[in-house]
Amino acid sequence: MAPTNKVLYELIKSLEVISQKDLDAAYQEATEFQKDLAEILQSKDLISDDNLGKLIADSFGAHFVKLTSVTIPDEILNILPEIVARRQQIIPFQIKGNTLSLAMQDPTDLARIEFIRKKTGYEVEAYYATKNDIAETLNLYKPNVEETFAQIIEDNLNQVKEGKGEQELPVIKIIDIIVNYAHQNKASDVHIEPMEEKTLVRYRIDGVMHDIVDLPQSLSESIVSRIKVLAKLRTDEHFAAQDGKIEYKMSESSTETELDIRVSVVPVTKGEKVVLRLLSQKSRQFSLDDLGLHKEDLVKLEKGYKRPYGMILSTGPTGSGKTTTMYAVMKILNRRDVNMMTIEDPVEYDVQGVNQIQVNLKTNLTFASGLKSIVRQDPDIVLVGEIRDKETAGIAVNAAMTGHLVLSTLHTNDAATAIPRLLDFEVEPYLVASTVNIIIAQRLLRKLCMRCRYSREVDEKTAKDLEVEAVKYLKKNQKDKKIRVYEGKGCDVCHHSGYMGRVGIYELIEMDDDIRQMVIARKTASEIKAEAIKKGMRTMFADGMEKVMAGITTLAEVMRVTKEN
Repeated sequence: MAPTNKVLYELIKSLEVISQKDLDAAYQEATEFQKDLAEILQSKDLISDDNLGKLIADSFGAHFVKLTSVTIPDEILNILPEIVARRQQIIPFQIKGNTLSLAMQDPTDLARIEFIRKKTGYEVEAYYATKNDIAETLNLYKPNVEETFAQIIEDNLNQVKEGKGEQELPVIKIIDIIVNYAHQNKASDVHIEPMEEKTLVRYRIDGVMHDIVDLPQSLSESIVSRIKVLAKLRTDEHFAAQDGKIEYKMSESSTETELDIRVSVVPVTKGEKVVLRLLSQKSRQFSLDDLGLHKEDLVKLEKGYKRPYGMILSTGPTGSGKTTTMYAVMKILNRRDVNMMTIEDPVEYDVQGVNQIQVNLKTNLTFASGLKSIVRQDPDIVLVGEIRDKETAGIAVNAAMTGHLVLSTLHTNDAATAIPRLLDFEVEPYLVASTVNIIIAQRLLRKLCMRCRYSREVDEKTAKDLEVEAVKYLKKNQKDKKIRVYEGKGCDVCHHSGYMGRVGIYELIEMDDDIRQMVIARKTASEIKAEAIKKGMRTMFADGMEKVMAGITTLAEVMRVTKEN
């Protein structure tokens, strides 16, 4: 079995890879709340999943494997049926001769190894893989959703003919499959759209819409009614927009037990359209390192959030990952010895130990009024979901001046533009200069699928067609004179898109005396940005190009996301 919290504590303590103070605090939290120590260490950015895996593998005296970086052919994956792989939490990933390589959480479990040897007829070589890595790889067992729906409908019709089934199609089962399949494919949103002759189900995966399946048009009304019942919405209202929330119980095959789903229903010409926003437990477990922040920027950000007061701002357009970044910082700061409060619209995730307030316009609970109340609640750390108006901006700045650490977001194109944005909200320049610690600007771009990624040289003809800035950057920063980039071939894992998952690109301004003086003198955003670059700030474009050279994303993706800047 995986090491207990006590065993893991002693192992990490002996290796001195984490400070004793941080390790003791994490162990105390794990003991007090009966949590997994490994998950706490990762959530607080104290150790990465890979490094933790290597430590545990060494303690077992076993090899370590990172499954998400390994190409696993279907014929090897299917040596074990999905139900066996999920129950046993094991993944076959390669065959050499007559030896099957097996990833598992306890490579010393001889009984389980013997069971697989007898079942498959192969000799077994056991590797250690982390719990998160195994859970991620189990998603390779994907059903063909169209075939699944067709089979459900056919089975139901056959039962009706035999007098054993109901006249209505099994809508409950269909919705379960839609949600579970979306979750397995890491979709952020599910769109159920009524059309003239069909009901179209689409998923947003890594920011891009994908058509998934066409269902009979006759199902549309039943699906919408079922979702309204689950979200506690009015089923007799068909001509007004409605919003709700579902706490969805996942199927037994999922590694999560619950999924929070935000529901939006709006009337359209062919009926009612439903959009489901899936808020996964996994999204809460992102660390700052996972999000793609450069090591130098991580050091600056850590310096900023360790100050007892001041503001940390995350900026960017809607859907750029600002809230996720602020949640990642909040998780690090979430300790029993601080009072942390938030005002959000909406509260996307419930965080244990944090007092979260939902904006409610019906009761006049706005960001500004909620923030006023929070300041009277003796907080140490305050998260304001978004600074939208001058009243909220003024209260947030005053809170940061009076001994509170304030985390918030703004809608601006880059980091430097956040300063004139605050000035537009009638915050005095000297207050901005004295309260803001860190400004982060960010965008999200798609990551290359590690299972079908390949590199290629860019010939001179192609290079001429590329953006001039990109070519200059690559030639300047790659040691080889030839330009080399990475692309994705497309495979079953990534829906033949070549991309899987998303990562952030960032630029981070750390307020120092020189930039504070520029703020007080009301210098323009472009002047402040130039000064920050001179002091070593990496722009979002440069951060993206570094990720291109590292094989994390493609040149086309960086140009798509940054071309407007």
